[in-house]
Amino acid sequence: MRKNSIKNTRINGEVQKVLSTLISREIKDPRINPMTSVAAVEVAPDLKTAKRYISVLGDDESKKSTLQGLKSASSFMRGQLSKTLNLRNTPELTFVIDSSIEYGVHMSRLIAEVNKDLNRDDLEELEDENSDDRDDDDGEDHDDDEDNEDHDEEDPDDEDDDEDHYDSDDEEETTKEEEE
Repeated sequence: MRKNSIKNTRINGEVQKVLSTLISREIKDPRINPMTSVAAVEVAPDLKTAKRYISVLGDDESKKSTLQGLKSASSFMRGQLSKTLNLRNTPELTFVIDSSIEYGVHMSRLIAEVNKDLNRDDLEELEDENSDDRDDDDGEDHDDDEDNEDHDEEDPDDEDDDEDHYDSDDEEETTKEEEE
């Protein structure tokens, strides 16, 4: 069986599910941090060994104590794996601390801080633009509604002027055509 085969991927997923359940529900060791999760499992193609990537939220001391607790409970977990999964060989478990979840939380905090700073900068720019617009008015108050009302109402005389304008253009075009 190859390392990245479909069968091996399925076995990795099943072993991860069973071990996650064992850690969260059945192991009662006080050294194991309650915020422990199985990030990934890599079972060897020959099913003899399995690397478990464990993520522990907490300080370094809690990570070390959780790792010791899991190592002491590895024989129990291996026995439960053999009862739960029907595999030719039950893999021997090795534990590796995985800090990817903590790294992800740290990166999320950094992104949130940057977004907060950008939002503050954007608000300051908007306030500066608004204050510049207020300075441009020179203290004169103009009602936009009154200006709009003046433009909405059309004088009948204005329409005639527009028509006269078009007529004069038409006349100029006809005179140019006649000259040619």
